Amino acid sequence: MRKLIHDEIAAKRLSTETIAHVERLPIYGLLDNIRSLYNVGSMFRTSDGALIRKLYLCGFTPRPPRKEIDKTALGATQSVAWEYLKDPLEAIAEVKAQGAKLCVLEQTTHSKPYFKVANHDFPICLVVGNEIGGVSSQIVANADIAIEIPMHGVKHSLNAAVAYGIALYELVRLWKEGHPT
Repeated sequence: MRKLIHDEIAAKRLSTETIAHVERLPIYGLLDNIRSLYNVGSMFRTSDGALIRKLYLCGFTPRPPRKEIDKTALGATQSVAWEYLKDPLEAIAEVKAQGAKLCVLEQTTHSKPYFKVANHDFPICLVVGNEIGGVSSQIVANADIAIEIPMHGVKHSLNAAVAYGIALYELVRLWKEGHPT
């Protein structure tokens, strides 16, 4: 075993020219009032890596172009389809019109572990909320599914961008497991 060099890694990636023509996974992301520009950039980068269909930025979530977003996105704002809609209910209407189930990453009375999503739940829109207050009650009321990441220590939650990455990549794994290429 040896570590791959940059050129070997780059040879496996899509180019900026071909990304627009690639079929994306039936997964959407919705950021509800995220306050940290660095978290937003990180979520763009994670969304690119997961090849999601679209990322919705809602409420007061900052949006590109911003140098702080670009610092952590590393160009992903150019490769991820995204849209800003102040009202998250507009974004929810759009994804539901695409047949997607709304999945909030939030601790609720009916939340289940993030790894319990089923293949029949796709297409799906993963919602992650504000770093302090979480997903708004208005969005939770419109959710089809609520998932949470089990916490085993003192803290009851993870950083929003970290939690988004964990949940998103589990959705990718579940989709690919049910739809091998």
